[in-house]
Amino acid sequence: MKRNITQQLQVWKEKTDRKPLIVNGARQVGKTYSLKEFGREAYENVAYINCDGNEEVANIFAQDYDMHRILLHLSALTGVDIKPERTLIIIDEIQECPKALNSLKYFCEDAPQYHVAVAGSLLGISLHAGNSFPVGKVDMIKMYPMTFDEFLMAAGEDRLVDMLRQQDYSLITPMSARLLEMLRQYYYVGGMPAVVKAFFASHQLSEVRDIQNQILFDYQRDFSKHAPLSEVPRINMVWNSIPSQLAKENKKFVYGALKKGARATQFEMAIEWLIDAGLIYKVPRVSEPRKPLKFYEDLNVFKLFSLDVGLMGAMAETTAADVLVRGTAMTEYRGAFTELFVLTQLVARGITPYYYSANDSRIEINFLIQKAGTVIPLEVKAEENVHSKSLRTYIEKYPQLKGVRLSMLPYHDQDWMTNYPLYCVNFI
Repeated sequence: MKRNITQQLQVWKEKTDRKPLIVNGARQVGKTYSLKEFGREAYENVAYINCDGNEEVANIFAQDYDMHRILLHLSALTGVDIKPERTLIIIDEIQECPKALNSLKYFCEDAPQYHVAVAGSLLGISLHAGNSFPVGKVDMIKMYPMTFDEFLMAAGEDRLVDMLRQQDYSLITPMSARLLEMLRQYYYVGGMPAVVKAFFASHQLSEVRDIQNQILFDYQRDFSKHAPLSEVPRINMVWNSIPSQLAKENKKFVYGALKKGARATQFEMAIEWLIDAGLIYKVPRVSEPRKPLKFYEDLNVFKLFSLDVGLMGAMAETTAADVLVRGTAMTEYRGAFTELFVLTQLVARGITPYYYSANDSRIEINFLIQKAGTVIPLEVKAEENVHSKSLRTYIEKYPQLKGVRLSMLPYHDQDWMTNYPLYCVNFI
């Protein structure tokens, strides 16, 4: 399956000041597959090493950081002649071997002619646990579940992707029915590569849900295996509460919804653990649409979203009929699925969104984005019958801004706001 990360990997390969690469991201988003495919296409050969439970690998890095010896032993272990510029060395699950992680400093300083890329499912957890990290000696790429355009390419709809990329709405609008159908499929399937692959191989909806549930089970097993034992119950409580928190009219995360009398200090570590694992996204509230938005962040008010719309559907036990046939998942649940869909597409593009709500709660803007020297208020609507009272009032209050709305309506540009169809989110 085509992944957008391939372009980033090619840029990394061609950099004159290239450093060892860390590909970080949640478990099962396709890090290892993407690195192997890139190695197969862009290099003569690939030397793949997995650190998980591998004592031989641990021993190679435990002795010292003599790069000649390490490369010789990795070559012997993999059976691959490791050649400068022509071999991609992939070290997987590197968080299981801190000495291997620290060796990236020496790859950078003493053997820069060798191309090294590493991946780790819980690397963010490992780094925040105090393990040695080669600051300034690595390049980093964050990987996410498949975005909607990647989903379209997996479906063989490359022509639709090209159309969206060109942003020619005279061509896009006549294809809206097909794009809406694909968007519904994406809402149900989501972007986890194993789920997407199974869906387009068999179109068996029960198999899709089985794989999603297995991924959710694997995540919760990781909680027990890797998180501090005292935090596991709290991590489970936060994780399991996300669908119901997002279904509220006000999607602000409420500690009291976890248990009566719950306080922030009790759950801060659990939330940070899930963020570091790449399983949830935190969207803070800001009080003013001023640059930089970070300066106006309200540290006590935020929303939490899961990493994938398909997985949230499985957590919420939405039915295939509601999503694919009736389309009610898009309009019910108070827009939670649509808001999550938009957020996951923005985050995968490297955009850090905030949200705005007035103190009296009469105005709420789904997302504020800082881009190209300005602040863009972004409103998300799940249907064609849209009322942009909040956005209109917000723009009247801050007339220097121009709003963006994502909805089921076709493209339309007005003085105060531009409407884009939801399925165009990856390219606007």
